[in-house]
Amino acid sequence: MTRANSHSTAPRSVGEHRAVIADLMPARRVGILPLRDCVGLVLADDVSADVDLPPFDNSAMDGYAVRAEDVAGAGEQPVVLPVTADIPAGRTDVPALQPGTAHRIMTGAPMPSGADTVVKVEDTDAGTENVTIHAAPPVGTSVRRAGEDIRKDALALTAGTRLGPAQLALAAAIGRGELPVWLPPKVLVVATGSELVVPPAPLQHGQIYESNSVYLATALESLGCQVDVLRAVADDVDTFLQALRSRAADVDLVVTSGGVSAGAYEVVKDALTARGVEFTKVAMQPGGPQGCGRIDATPIVTLPGNPVSVAVSFEVFLRPALLGLLGHQQTERQRVRARLLEPLTAPAGKRQFRRGYHEWDEGSVTGTVGPRGGPGSHLLAAFSQANCLIDIPEDTTELAEGDLVDVLLLT
Repeated sequence: MTRANSHSTAPRSVGEHRAVIADLMPARRVGILPLRDCVGLVLADDVSADVDLPPFDNSAMDGYAVRAEDVAGAGEQPVVLPVTADIPAGRTDVPALQPGTAHRIMTGAPMPSGADTVVKVEDTDAGTENVTIHAAPPVGTSVRRAGEDIRKDALALTAGTRLGPAQLALAAAIGRGELPVWLPPKVLVVATGSELVVPPAPLQHGQIYESNSVYLATALESLGCQVDVLRAVADDVDTFLQALRSRAADVDLVVTSGGVSAGAYEVVKDALTARGVEFTKVAMQPGGPQGCGRIDATPIVTLPGNPVSVAVSFEVFLRPALLGLLGHQQTERQRVRARLLEPLTAPAGKRQFRRGYHEWDEGSVTGTVGPRGGPGSHLLAAFSQANCLIDIPEDTTELAEGDLVDVLLLT
């Protein structure tokens, strides 16, 4: 492993720019939403049970509710009992069980008072007037006791829980129709570039298909954000500003791609430099040109235009900041150490994020990783084949096969 000398004139570090982006995020907001609108969001407050779960003693099987002492000898000699009631699930006027009788009962139906066990239907002749019983289950068999899952007023879901199907089902089961959650921000994605064409329109020579908004919109939506998109906005300052201002006031955050480098026709940089947005270089590869600030009080993050620069910038800067905004306790990708399968080189003074493919070694806590494609910021196909980013420090210029490296798992 070879390390480069440090330079006092280095551009903003990755860590410094991460902090700037995090500080720029809009204020966190709590809202009360119906359960189905809460999927993937994070619970903002503790939730206690409004009822016992189950709310009453009920049968865990289709069968017959009996007194255990009335069937105690059924294992040796069948016992015949009169069936004096039917108890389907949902019945609310359940009659008491008299000694020496049985009630036919369905799964989930309330246990009648006087009964203390259930004989499953497979251990009977399934009679409807009289039932012949061939088993002697002990007291409590196939009976679900009230509150055995959770008691009324007990803590059911803790603040900070990401709400998936199981958590939302529990909320419904304890009597909740809505929950307090950290509200997702509304985000406007703007992809700039006169060379961009929205597929499937035909391409002319010198044009490319616009893909950055697809990546950003779907990545944002996967976090729970609400997303609006402006695709293929031309490299004209007035056109860009008009498009931006027509939508920016209605969202919590704007994210742009393209137009932030040092050359000519950098529309985002030209339009926003004097309007509250700071443009800077970050010591990273890919994704060095960056910008952020506010446009008419709305936070804006301006990303480079190359597809992999967009993807890496989202992973490094936006994803952790947004997860924190959304109330997630874990905002970082899982980081592991892995053995490098081939040598790599990196530019001095820049923290490099190389696309890679990580595999676990059986019985090892490290695993192996190899690069997918070169370091070029246009190699989107290679990024689509990667499952991790190899994080190479800015003071490292060479890595040998077998060196241990930091890996950020993307899946």
